[in-house]
Amino acid sequence: MKIALDAMGGDFAPQAAVAGALLAAEQLAGQATIVLIGQEEAVRPLLQAAGAAADALEFVPASQVIDMAEHPAKAFQHKQDSSIAVGYKLLLTGAVEAFCSAGNTGAMLVGAMLTVKAVPGVIRPAIANFVPKLKDKFGILLDVGANAECKPEMLEQFGELGSLYAQYVLGIDQPKVGLVNLGEEEGKGTPLTQAAHQLMKANPHIHFIGNIEGRDMFNDKADVVVVDGFTGNILLKMAESIYEMMDEKQIHDPFFDKFNYEAVGGSPILGINDNAIIGHGRSTPLAIANMLVQGFNMAKSGIVEQIKATFKS
Repeated sequence: MKIALDAMGGDFAPQAAVAGALLAAEQLAGQATIVLIGQEEAVRPLLQAAGAAADALEFVPASQVIDMAEHPAKAFQHKQDSSIAVGYKLLLTGAVEAFCSAGNTGAMLVGAMLTVKAVPGVIRPAIANFVPKLKDKFGILLDVGANAECKPEMLEQFGELGSLYAQYVLGIDQPKVGLVNLGEEEGKGTPLTQAAHQLMKANPHIHFIGNIEGRDMFNDKADVVVVDGFTGNILLKMAESIYEMMDEKQIHDPFFDKFNYEAVGGSPILGINDNAIIGHGRSTPLAIANMLVQGFNMAKSGIVEQIKATFKS
C-alpha cells in the first residue's frame, strides 16, 4: 500500500511534512510506503539529511505550490503541477491508495471534486472530524465546513456517510446517529432540521436516535453527530479552543488531551471515489504522522467501496 503526502502543505512545510512522514513510516513498520510530493529543491535536502531512515519513503516531484491564500478553484486549475494536483493524479490512477495534505483546504475540496469526483448518488461530499467521547475513544462529526448551507437530503446523507465511517474505520457496531438541534423533541428546530429529521427517521441504512443538543456532543448518546457545515465548523473550532485554553493553563487530562487536533491528524473527505484527508494548516510532525496513519486505516478498511455499495442500492 502507498499513502501520498503533500510535502508542501501546511504552515511548517516541508520540514514538518518530512518529519511526520518519517514518524508514520516508523509506526506503520513496512505495512505501507509514504510517497512525498513536492518541490525537488525543498524536499530532497531534507531526505538526504534524514539518511537511512528516508529509505522507507518515496519522492514524486511537483514544481508548483498552491499557497493558503490563493483562490482554490483558480489555483488548482492553473497549477496542474502543484503538489495537490499531482497528489490527486496519483490517487486517480491508483498509484497510491490515499492522499493527505495540510495545505489549502479549498484546493483539496476542488481537487477531489474535479479529479476523483463524488460517488454517484452523493449530493455533496462532506468533511468529517472526530469527536472525543467520555466513555469511548472517538465519535464522528460532519459536515465541518464543506457545505455551509445544506438541504435536508444532504443532512440525511451525512448521517449515512458518517455511519459507514464509524462502522468500518472506527469499528463501532451499529453506530448511533444524532441530528444536532435546538431540543430533543421531534418537532423542534428550523424547517431544514425538521425535514431532515423525518428523512433520517425513515432511512433504513442508519440507526437514527433522533435530535441531540449541543450538550450531547461528548457523551455516548450518538456516535455520529450530523450538522450543516457552518455549524459544524464553529463546533470544531470551539472544541479545539478547549484544548488550547487548558494547555495554556497547564491543565492536562487524558480526555481533554483528545481535543488536540494532533491526536487524529486530519479530516477525511467522505463521499468521493477515493481516500483523501485534509490536515490542519498548523500541522506538526505528530499531526502529519497521525494523518498518514489515518489514511492507511481508511484504505485498509475499504470504506470507499462500502460507500459506493450503499449509494448504489
